Amino acid sequence: MEDPYDILGVRRDDSAEAIRKAYRKLAKRHHPDLNPGKADALERFKAINAANEILSDPDKRGRYDRGEIDSAGNQKPPEPPPYDGGGDFAGGWRGGGQSAGAHGLNPEDLASLFGDAFGSRFRDGNIRAPGRDAHYSLTIDFLDAANGVVRRLSLPEGRTLDVTIPAGTRDGHVLRLKRQGHPGHGDGPAGDALVEISIAPHRYFRRDGNDVLLDLPVTLQEAICGATVEVPTVTGRVRLTIPANSANGAKLRLARRGIAGGSQIVELKLVLPPKPEPALSAFLETWHPDTPFDPRTALEQA
Repeated sequence: MEDPYDILGVRRDDSAEAIRKAYRKLAKRHHPDLNPGKADALERFKAINAANEILSDPDKRGRYDRGEIDSAGNQKPPEPPPYDGGGDFAGGWRGGGQSAGAHGLNPEDLASLFGDAFGSRFRDGNIRAPGRDAHYSLTIDFLDAANGVVRRLSLPEGRTLDVTIPAGTRDGHVLRLKRQGHPGHGDGPAGDALVEISIAPHRYFRRDGNDVLLDLPVTLQEAICGATVEVPTVTGRVRLTIPANSANGAKLRLARRGIAGGSQIVELKLVLPPKPEPALSAFLETWHPDTPFDPRTALEQA
């Protein structure tokens, strides 16, 4: 199986932040919604998420680096300890008939080191300790992040989590799911699940704070004469009035049509006809504006 470091294109000594940035860049590039019908992109997206599952979790990354788990997160069988021929195993417990506990110490050793109470609790299996937090990554669509959604996250051990994504969630936000991490020891509580949200780019929308930016193509006639057209927003299509004599690059605001009370900013992009228009050309050759102007005045002063 391919090395997670190679999949994400990072080095073994790279920081957690470098790994996070590499994952987010690749996840967005290979997201299935941006590569419809491309089976290879879907498989690569799965591999990227699997690699990030290992490297984004400090515990799993350490275990992988030490060779304790493979690139799929599966436990590797331990190497047998070297036998020194003297009846003892290197690093093991010396002595006959005693069952070794954690780190080669049996319950009696723990009792002598930490007191009878601790030793008896260890023997009885009553040690209470909270479980570790589990780290996951989830990529969602731009509109789902803007409006909120519930997504099901499949975990490596076969469990599933229904993750509620609040409306207005930002790229890189980490959700904490209480008691959904690794189980505790004894009757200790489970750890939390930490889910980092990565937002796939949208084909048309961009986010700036709580505002949503949209480039709107308009014809020459619509820009000069004005028009009322339909435009998409994160909550559905609305009617927008384009004022007469609107310049290319003019920005129009749709109040409360952004994210969490923000606006949608529509920037007009003038689009000329795809083919020559003889009638329009003939008119412009003889047309003279009532108020002549030079659009290059600023360049002459440069």
